[in-house]
Amino acid sequence: MNKSDHGVGAPSRRRTLVRPEGGPAPFRHLAHVQSFRDNPIVFLTTCTYQRRKILASSKCDKILREIWQRSADHDDWWVGNYILMPDHVHLFARPEISAQRMAEWVQMWKSVSSRRIAAVLSTKPSIWQPEYFDRYLRSSENYSEKWHYVEQNAVRAGLVEIAEAWPYRGTINNLMF
Repeated sequence: MNKSDHGVGAPSRRRTLVRPEGGPAPFRHLAHVQSFRDNPIVFLTTCTYQRRKILASSKCDKILREIWQRSADHDDWWVGNYILMPDHVHLFARPEISAQRMAEWVQMWKSVSSRRIAAVLSTKPSIWQPEYFDRYLRSSENYSEKWHYVEQNAVRAGLVEIAEAWPYRGTINNLMF
C-alpha cells in the first residue's frame, strides 16, 4: 500500500446517500436513543408551532407548571428546572423506573397544555411542534452546566439583564444524581 492510497487527497470511503432523481438525500431526524441507566435525568427542548412567540406569559407558565407538578404522581415523571422562552421551552426531567416512555409522556403534556394554552390565549391549536430534542445527562456537573447555559437564554436574547430577572423559569423538583 503506498501513501496515495490513504490520507490527504485520497477519496473518501464514506458512501453518500443520493436520491434516485439526483442530489443529496433529505435530512432525517435521528432516532431517540434509549438511556444508559434506568432513570436518567433528561434535558428536553421543544418549540412552539411555527416558532410562535406565545410562551413568555404568566398564564403559560402557570399551565405548564401545574401539569409538570402533577406529572410525578400521575405519570412517574419528575420535572426539575425549566425555562420558558417566547417560542420554546427547556426542561430537565427524570422518570421513575415504572414511568411510561418519554415520547408518550411528552405527547401527553403537550396535548393537555395545547388545549389549555389555546383557550387562555384565545388562539387556535397547534401550540407545539411535533418533535422535540432530548439528551441524557451523565453527571451532576453536566446538569449544572446545561442549566447554567439555558438559564442565560433570556439574557442572550436581550430580554433581561440578568438570568434571575426572567420570570418564566423555575424548579419544580430537585433532581439529584
